[in-house]
Amino acid sequence: MHSVKGYGIFWDNYSTTQFEDNAAGASFTSEVGDGVDYYFIYGGNADGVIAGLRKLTGQAPMFPQWVFGYWQSRERYKSQQEVVGVLKKYRDLHVPIDGIVQDWQYWGVDEKQWNSTEFVGPGYPDPKSLIDSVHQLNAHIIISVWPSFGNKTKIWADMNNHGYLYNSYITWPINPAVQVYDVFNPKARDLYWSYMNKNIFALGMDGWWLDSTEPDHHKEKPGDENILTYDGSYRKMRNAYPLLHTQGVYEHQRETSDAKRVFILARSAFAGQQRNGTTVWSGDIRSDWKVLRNQISGGLNIGLSGIPYWNTDIGGFFENGFSRRGTKDPAYQELYVRWLQFGTFCPMMRSHGTDAPREIYQFGQKGYWAYDAIEKYINLRYRLLPYNYSNAWAVTSNNSTMLRALVMDFPKDEKALDINNEYLFGKAFLVCPVTDSMYTSKASAKTTFDVVKTQSVYLPKGTYWFDFWTGQQSVGGQTIEKQTPIDVLPLFVKAGSIIPMGPELQYAAEKKADQMEIRVYPGSDGSFTLYEDEGDNYNYEKGAYATINFKWDNLHQTLTIGKRKGAFSGMLKTRKFNIVLTGSKKESTVTYNGFPKLVHL
Repeated sequence: MHSVKGYGIFWDNYSTTQFEDNAAGASFTSEVGDGVDYYFIYGGNADGVIAGLRKLTGQAPMFPQWVFGYWQSRERYKSQQEVVGVLKKYRDLHVPIDGIVQDWQYWGVDEKQWNSTEFVGPGYPDPKSLIDSVHQLNAHIIISVWPSFGNKTKIWADMNNHGYLYNSYITWPINPAVQVYDVFNPKARDLYWSYMNKNIFALGMDGWWLDSTEPDHHKEKPGDENILTYDGSYRKMRNAYPLLHTQGVYEHQRETSDAKRVFILARSAFAGQQRNGTTVWSGDIRSDWKVLRNQISGGLNIGLSGIPYWNTDIGGFFENGFSRRGTKDPAYQELYVRWLQFGTFCPMMRSHGTDAPREIYQFGQKGYWAYDAIEKYINLRYRLLPYNYSNAWAVTSNNSTMLRALVMDFPKDEKALDINNEYLFGKAFLVCPVTDSMYTSKASAKTTFDVVKTQSVYLPKGTYWFDFWTGQQSVGGQTIEKQTPIDVLPLFVKAGSIIPMGPELQYAAEKKADQMEIRVYPGSDGSFTLYEDEGDNYNYEKGAYATINFKWDNLHQTLTIGKRKGAFSGMLKTRKFNIVLTGSKKESTVTYNGFPKLVHL
């Protein structure tokens, strides 16, 4: 719980807990506890509170650079040819992509073979070839693994022989032949990893989609709460399940190899899960405008809880409520485009869902409004890669948060405190996603763009704001109407911001940013630290990285590019920076070789 007075309360309890906040006051109540256990954190502001929480529960490590590219997924790709074919299609279309997901049932469709961790489905005759082919296309792949197993699998037999299964716990699929393992037992976590490592990681897999990390609990019986885990009753421990599940994978992969940074995508979280190299997603949500609207506030609350990496299924998981024409339905196309615009300004940009495939070419071809809007934002995501990766370093090195509720940066602006459909992405961008249909008739499902619609956007007070698309400047403390054609997301930049923009790319590691645009937004002093490293592995923990500090002096209209600090293998020693002063025609191109530069604009 945060207060605008600069303190927070962390209620340290794993059992089912109720939080209430009303005129009588705020309270936490948990079902089980050896005593009242909480921490008072005084940080001075929300960032300080989060820093204190991470000091208590763990710091967030760096993800690989490719994680911050574009991700395509589907429930589900049914063969290795299908996975590789999707990537080839993106490459043929020259649409950037870095990640693809292999969802469930690569182990086959027999529920008794559930989550065997083995590629036994008929579509996967050569899983090593699958992974190698993905890598040859300059992409990465993660795979779905669950905390439950069918009773015909080798891992189930091993877990059962050691007494590591919850025998009466009904999970997904709802089949008594499928059982959950006791994640609280460190030896059970060892055994779990041994199968993942032998059957999947050793083949070259890049990361993990840990589904059902709650885990799913169906047909719940009173006795289920009395199941004894390694650390006590399930009633006492249940909410920590995803924390221990991701911890087991993170720690074991780190022990196995430092060549790849751990990347885990998990459906649930508990306080401290950021230390396990985990991004959380919001689950199997519906394709609905109200659901899209609620994702914003949900993501902001995750960030305020100290967990910096979060995302949603772009377009919603269940494509229901539409005409069942899927991606050919203009009403769904409009929702998807707006959702993808929001996803561009989330820590992870990932399209996923069932019912209708979501690849860009499912929405038409170049020249069609939906396709063009999708392509525009994927390309923007890659141009912002230096900004996003540097903000990831700020998370790791300085306890920052990427998805920022307005209260974090404007605690004295009373109008900003209860706004939960806008946020800052990093400390520069003000994002206000469109969360309702503007151009498609709900009655006829026909789309028309004859009249450009607008959206109300509140600009927090105390600073100036620049329209990212037009460069127009507005004073804060007012609500404006922003024109929102289908390919325009209301997006503003705070005065004093410095935004590095890289070249257009087809994938994150395609080429070094030997020419980089540095956009300066005047009106206030400001600074930005550009971070770079080898892009993967853990050498950054040993000091193998470099930073360059940019400092804007608004009074003298000068940009100081500081001395480069640090070094790493493959680092650019000389490059060009094209400095652009937003809102003017002033710009300057400088050659930078690691020594300080002063640029007058």
